[in-house]
Amino acid sequence: MPEPTVRLTEGWHCLHMYYQVDQQALCSLDPADVAHGRAEVTAILDPAATDAPARLQTSVVSGHKADLGLMMMDPDPLKIDAITQKLRASRLGTVLRPAWSFVSITEVSEYVPSVEQYADRLRREGTSPDDPAFQAKLNAYQQRLPAMNQQRLYPDIPPYPCVTFYPMNKIRHPQANWYTEPFSVRSELMAEHATSGIRFAGKVSQLITASTGFDDWEWGVTLWSRSPEHIKDIVYSMRFDRASAKYAEFGPFYIGYVMSAAEALTHLRLTCERRGGWWRR
Repeated sequence: MPEPTVRLTEGWHCLHMYYQVDQQALCSLDPADVAHGRAEVTAILDPAATDAPARLQTSVVSGHKADLGLMMMDPDPLKIDAITQKLRASRLGTVLRPAWSFVSITEVSEYVPSVEQYADRLRREGTSPDDPAFQAKLNAYQQRLPAMNQQRLYPDIPPYPCVTFYPMNKIRHPQANWYTEPFSVRSELMAEHATSGIRFAGKVSQLITASTGFDDWEWGVTLWSRSPEHIKDIVYSMRFDRASAKYAEFGPFYIGYVMSAAEALTHLRLTCERRGGWWRR
């Protein structure tokens, strides 16, 4: 048997971490400590640092649920956890108060069809194997499948300014139990769901991570978009798919705007200076 390990056979560990700024803790710090803390946090959250996780993104979160958002991915979960521990131990550790987190792993979903399953789908949709279009579609799918699965397991973060995250479950109601449906039905519903998402190619990039056994929800959904309205549009339109309308349960949504760590700290006014006994922000 293989040696015991915290690393996955394939794919990466993933952590979404959200912080709120504790204003009282911030104003209790000396300006020199704030300045030093800013430098520490900026270095800790530098995605190009030698000890950084494979992927690290910071964002400023809208609304009261959080102020600062982090998304991290790496083969080693302890490398990800080290970032949160370094933040806690920094001079701003009492200021950045954990508000919410989500632990998951990347995966290739069981509903991603193999080449053979894709060929069966084409037949069911009425495309004859004798039709030149059948082989053309099959060849195109066969060529792009490895790259698609690579992106699912070892994702690159797109250069989009908007990011939202939410967890979700497939429900187990007596009249709508996802887990009692045969695989063929579930696969058909997810194919319909995927077709809806394809309409947003070039506008939205999606990553689904698995969290069964890792967190309180079954999946995490990360959406990056070129513009905020695309987030609303894709989430709204896909809710009419049967897989969502009948079987999906959604958790809280966290919408943020991507910034470097230094930009985020400045935006969050973690730049206090004392003037005449008062903090100036």
